[in-house]
Amino acid sequence: MKPTIQLRLGQHLTMTPQLQQAIKLLQLSTLDLKQEIQEALESNLMLETEEEGTRRDDAETDRIKADGEVNGSQPATESGKNDPNNETEIKIESETMPDDLPVDTVWDDIYDSVTPVSSGSVGGDDGQDFLNQQSIGESLQDYLIWQMQLTPFSPSDLAIAEAIIDGISEDGYLTTPLGDIVTSMDDPDVEIEEIEAVLHRVQAFDPTGVAARDLRECLLLQLRQLPADFNWRTEAIELVEEHFDLLAQQDETQMRRKLKLDSEDLLSVIRLIRSLNPRPGTSVAIQAPTYIEPDVFVYKRNNQWRVELNRDAAPKLRVNAEYAGMIRRADNSTDNVTMKNHLQEARWFIKSLQSRNDTLLRVATRIVDVQRNFFEYGEEAMKPLVLRDIAEALDMHESTISRVTTQKYMHTPRGTIEFKYFFSSHVSTASGGEASATAIRALIKKLIGAEKPNKPLSDNKIAAILADQGINVARRTVAKYRESMAIPPSNERKRLA
Repeated sequence: MKPTIQLRLGQHLTMTPQLQQAIKLLQLSTLDLKQEIQEALESNLMLETEEEGTRRDDAETDRIKADGEVNGSQPATESGKNDPNNETEIKIESETMPDDLPVDTVWDDIYDSVTPVSSGSVGGDDGQDFLNQQSIGESLQDYLIWQMQLTPFSPSDLAIAEAIIDGISEDGYLTTPLGDIVTSMDDPDVEIEEIEAVLHRVQAFDPTGVAARDLRECLLLQLRQLPADFNWRTEAIELVEEHFDLLAQQDETQMRRKLKLDSEDLLSVIRLIRSLNPRPGTSVAIQAPTYIEPDVFVYKRNNQWRVELNRDAAPKLRVNAEYAGMIRRADNSTDNVTMKNHLQEARWFIKSLQSRNDTLLRVATRIVDVQRNFFEYGEEAMKPLVLRDIAEALDMHESTISRVTTQKYMHTPRGTIEFKYFFSSHVSTASGGEASATAIRALIKKLIGAEKPNKPLSDNKIAAILADQGINVARRTVAKYRESMAIPPSNERKRLA
């Protein structure tokens, strides 16, 4: 096959390093952005915060004034580096940025991922990271193990107790069958009776009801630890232990006949049972605190909703003029080339941050304009909105809107809300309009909250009420929205009073 020369025309999209960096910064959350900025400050000598630059400029001004008072004259410039007439000094703002990054590595090698700050880079001289000093939540297992260590156990019972505690879920229930615990023990002489004996001791731990194998046993553990003379204790134990199925079905007639109580006394027994905690583990398991820093603030002023960037979310950066003034145009030494590269990277980084802030503000402002009724009246006034609507209004791509709204939050009078919350599908109304899925969920929740306890609304009834309001939704749609809000069906919501 003979080699030939061919001419081909084609188009392809090439992402410049500047565009890659802008996209990367755009999708970072506030906390990740702060960490990215910190890494850039540590790796680029041309970057500095405005606060650091102001302090340095003030110190330099004080030094110049002090020198002038001592010498009786204005200090001369050093080597002409601050002389504006020096032609060898580089002009920071007028130099055109090249399209390619003049370094030996590609951009992905430098800005690959957000890596945690090393323990020695932040904090005191002891090399400890102050972020590691944040409070850590105590798990239910930790709390139970602490009680186990204070309880006298034989070595074999201690191993059994540890296996039982390992099988307890976050809600406080023992999810591991006793037979599996017997199998997991190294001692072949351990029998299931010994496992049950240790289980009863663990069930006496705090919180009351922990290590129960089902809801019925959990309620019984809590009832039996009440004082013997506690009102309706005996009747409640009998109802849960012997007639738990009737209690689950809310069969008032059968429960009154089995317990030989009138309606008022039966209601007192049920109130006692309802006062118990069906998930005892949640009262102990403490999660580590999670902090959210909003990206924008939304507030109402002069009857107008306004959006402002959170200026404290990220420090303001600028180019270090002192280091930039050391760069010479005609000098091709290694140090001078390195400083030029750092200067270009610093400019790109600052420009990318500005682009991120501008895009974030534009998207947040548009969301607030569309969802103005939500801020005025609440969830029931939420309008249907999709990413395409914002993209078309701002002349952006949907992928850009998706990046902007991911892990971004706005602080509003109705709380700190993620951008994604304002986007929801729509349902057609009888008048030809559209209703947001979020608004429909709010209406369903409002209807269920106002229903009679002894006569809850069925999904069909809720669909009919919504149809009367002009919102046409099927029963299965009502059931889907109800389940998404963790609301049980009507037969499980029924109460005697």
